[in-house]
Amino acid sequence: MKIQCIGTTNITCKVKPTMKQKVFISFLISVFLNGNGFSQHSQTIREALTRVADRILTESSFHILNEQTKVPYTIYDTIHDTAHITLASPHNDWRYWNGVLTIAMIRLAEQTKEQRYKEFALKNITFMFNAVQYFQKRYRNENKWAYPLAQYFVMEELDDCGAMGAAVLEVYKNEQQPRYWHYIERAAEHILQKQTRLQDGTFVRSFPVRWTLWADDLYMSVVFLARMGEYTRKQIYFHTAVQQVINFHKYLTCSDGVMVHNWYSDTNQKGVAKWGRANGWALLAQIDLLERLPRKHPMYKELVHLFRMHVYGIIRYQGPNGLWHQLIDKMDSYEETSCSAMFTYTIAKAITLGIIPKRYSSVAYRGWEGIATKIANDGTVHGVCTGTVVSDNLVDYYRRPTPLNDVHGLGTVLLAGYGILEMIEKGKER
Repeated sequence: MKIQCIGTTNITCKVKPTMKQKVFISFLISVFLNGNGFSQHSQTIREALTRVADRILTESSFHILNEQTKVPYTIYDTIHDTAHITLASPHNDWRYWNGVLTIAMIRLAEQTKEQRYKEFALKNITFMFNAVQYFQKRYRNENKWAYPLAQYFVMEELDDCGAMGAAVLEVYKNEQQPRYWHYIERAAEHILQKQTRLQDGTFVRSFPVRWTLWADDLYMSVVFLARMGEYTRKQIYFHTAVQQVINFHKYLTCSDGVMVHNWYSDTNQKGVAKWGRANGWALLAQIDLLERLPRKHPMYKELVHLFRMHVYGIIRYQGPNGLWHQLIDKMDSYEETSCSAMFTYTIAKAITLGIIPKRYSSVAYRGWEGIATKIANDGTVHGVCTGTVVSDNLVDYYRRPTPLNDVHGLGTVLLAGYGILEMIEKGKER
């Protein structure tokens, strides 16, 4: 292949592409120039997404379960007060990862025209609202992470309400039930008025070290605030979201553009780990906000600058298989599926919105190619890090387990595939 550089001097050089490069160049040509390439590639992505989404539908029973006898009940059955009752499926619990899953299912239904995914999202929210009454009456200050639906009524931190609040708002647009709006108002009140902040207004947590800033919380707040700003047109939501993005970058961003997992207020010190999913949460939050924030907003250009700095930093660390690592800058840490899905979706969406150039589409495509290798024929997803708290020891991140079909990665994988399909279709239109 010949490359001609034209400037004050003409240089002609020969570069011999490797076999992998030849295959990938042929793939890109087929996708961008050939209608059949669009169709075939899109169909392959749809098939993978269908396997994952349909498995979720199959595993979501909408029942509660006696832990001892394994007898399933509906929430309307008469259950003995001493029975140890839990939820039959983790997909039906009030957890931030199910907020992501709800939004992903709605987007997937819009993209594929398969209404069963949207129906699942609406049914799931309805089930949770109905079931929470049963569990709340029996709650006796158990650990909210172990007690079913506890984060609905124990609203202490952003991950109790931000992602699920955003999901409820998405459902409310389809089914305007008063109880949904009541919860949305509760979430808004907590985020705007009750969540702990530093003196400059930055959201922080009370654990495991008091007043610690987590990159995760950019998503746990902004995903809700951006949607509320769009839906209500009240500027306080956009103002707060913009403030958080700017402040989180101030505390967490390193010289390579990547964020560390956390910042400690007691020592004025960054954490040690450039954890993949933490950066994924932060990037999802930023692209959600940029998608909804009016472009005439006075801080829009600044947010675009911060976002580009972050996403270009992430792109530099993509591995040879298209995936990113558990610790982004540590190639000896394992390839991690959920952060790779978050980055893939973010890059694809940014291209679709015109925020970064189309030439970065190859990064998104290779990201999806890597993710697809983690999806089994039965829709099981591999390689997703389990829930992770901040740590001062990098070894803790290296050793985090990756349970089969871990709930943290299901919604993000669906979003990644949706983002690629959307990018293909929008690119074809242009």
